[in-house]
Amino acid sequence: MLRTCGTKQVLKALAEGRALRVFIARDADDRIRAKLEQAAREAGIEPEYAESMALLGKQCGIAVGSAAAAEIKN
Repeated sequence: MLRTCGTKQVLKALAEGRALRVFIARDADDRIRAKLEQAAREAGIEPEYAESMALLGKQCGIAVGSAAAAEIKN
């Protein structure tokens, strides 16, 4: 399964209907988190939450934190 990281990439995957699961960091900025939650729910996906941006970034294999990540269709 492919993954994408970062707010812009996750929002793009949701808009294109490619996202299967969405993960949002609990410590992400409130406005960003709300925007991601709304976009996910509009796409029919209930977002899941990671404890921190640092942990989510690590799960994505990047050296910096990430507010969001998604599993996407091939």
